[in-house]
Amino acid sequence: MHYNLPHISMQGYYQFVTFRTKESIDGYLKKLQNLHDENHIKQYKIDQYLDTSSNGAYLFGDVLSIVKNYILSKDKELFDLTACAVMPNHIHLLFREIKALHEVMQMIKGGSSFVVNRYLQRKGSFWAKGYYDKLIRDEKHFEVVYNYIKNNPVKAGLDDVEERFYGVYE
Repeated sequence: MHYNLPHISMQGYYQFVTFRTKESIDGYLKKLQNLHDENHIKQYKIDQYLDTSSNGAYLFGDVLSIVKNYILSKDKELFDLTACAVMPNHIHLLFREIKALHEVMQMIKGGSSFVVNRYLQRKGSFWAKGYYDKLIRDEKHFEVVYNYIKNNPVKAGLDDVEERFYGVYE
């Protein structure tokens, strides 16, 4: 079994990407990251934990809007965005690559970090290093991922579901 697998970037293909705030990483999350489960099982456990953790939960109100609007502003420039869920301490994206995956993530994380830090009058890293990505394999996989992203704010019991989700596929 392989761990620390490389990111797969294939322009023109769909990607499912998750990234989290730096302060969401705690001892328990690190323990989950070090499990020797298959990547999709490990990621599911991590997402379950993040949905209930308040660590690094900055993404509410104005900060939620700032991050979501920043991501939407890059649609058609970096990617064709299909779905986005801005959770309190992490983000899920489903998009078709226009630019290489590492460029997309550098621009999304770097640019949104800059505007959020400026708004919150803070400095330093806002997002945790790295991100989870999964190349979409087929239409069934696409639908499962889309529905997961769409339902994540609902499943987490958040009050502001409409502000947190963006989607163009139905």
